[in-house]
Amino acid sequence: MIKKESKSKSNKFTIGIDASNLRGGGGLTHLVELLRIANPLKHDFSRIIVWGEKETLSILEDKPWLIKHEISDFYNGFMQRTIFQCFYLTKAAQNADCGVIFVPGGSYVGSFNRVVTMSQNLLPFQMTELRRYGLTLFTLKLLLLRLVQSYSFRKSDGVIFLTKYAKQAVLIATGKLHGKFCIIPHGINPRFLREPKPQLPIYDYDDDNPYRVLYVSIIDQYKHQWNLIDAIGSLRKMGLPIVLDLVGPSYIPALNRMKASMTSFDDNQLWVNYHGIVPFNELHHIYDRANLGVFASSCENMPMILMETMASGLPIACSNMGPMPEILGEKGVYFHPERSEEIFRALHYLIKSPQLRKEIAQDSYERSQQYTWQRCADETFGFLTGFKK
Repeated sequence: MIKKESKSKSNKFTIGIDASNLRGGGGLTHLVELLRIANPLKHDFSRIIVWGEKETLSILEDKPWLIKHEISDFYNGFMQRTIFQCFYLTKAAQNADCGVIFVPGGSYVGSFNRVVTMSQNLLPFQMTELRRYGLTLFTLKLLLLRLVQSYSFRKSDGVIFLTKYAKQAVLIATGKLHGKFCIIPHGINPRFLREPKPQLPIYDYDDDNPYRVLYVSIIDQYKHQWNLIDAIGSLRKMGLPIVLDLVGPSYIPALNRMKASMTSFDDNQLWVNYHGIVPFNELHHIYDRANLGVFASSCENMPMILMETMASGLPIACSNMGPMPEILGEKGVYFHPERSEEIFRALHYLIKSPQLRKEIAQDSYERSQQYTWQRCADETFGFLTGFKK
């Protein structure tokens, strides 16, 4: 039972969170970190109620003010979640006297009177990127998600965006929003923070101790790993002792395309290493072994992997598309991710100059430290509690 600490209005505010479609990835990490840091006294609420699946709830740290409501496996699907929001969640939140429902997954079609949604997936809102998938069920799913989230954002009392770029891209699709909106970036887990390493000349490396380029990301149509392989191949032809480490899960058609590129440029499997999935809690060790980071995506809402690479103290060659320049800043070395010759030039420009690498690594490391989960929590709960009656 929650004890009342005072009779003030602020201590009676209940926040409901719909986590019915959060099962992994950045969305679940965001929720875990928010609730880990949340403080009723600081953030002006009395309790938080989370509705979610058993596995999702089990990851959330137990708190005296946190109530977890497990939902049935029946609601595992788009239509089922719609039923859940319309007929179960609205009534349950009303009975619990919730002041606001927060929907970090972005899709809400229920009738609760104060709802804050969050935009975390930009892919449905960028038609150029959608066309990469052709006429597939996945494309249809993304188009449906575009319709549902556009409706959700327009009807919400509040919408949280992660970057300025994402806000602009979504508003082009949705038009004017009904409610308030704000920009609140995610944070970086502090275990990624590493002071930049000494930057050595490339000729201090050899085949026994190669210069390691790292790209962490899902293998997908808008991630362009094949263009990076092409660029590294050109650097290898110059006699530079470089190897490429690729880490992440895969979308099968993109994985097949990447493997074809590996066969074409590294048939003997000497310098392209695909490591597959590395657990998130072990990922910082992968960054520790790298000398340079690459981020070659053409579609991002908030590029968490880029932020983690920055925090890891690595010099970075980065895509010039999406919100990447907004995150990495003016001192980044950029390229167009669909042009392997531009990737080659950016990498060569960095690799040939230890001083440039040193400056860029230090700048991005310092810049990354503004992205904390404490800041994210303070700004998020400040926004949510602004919807008190």
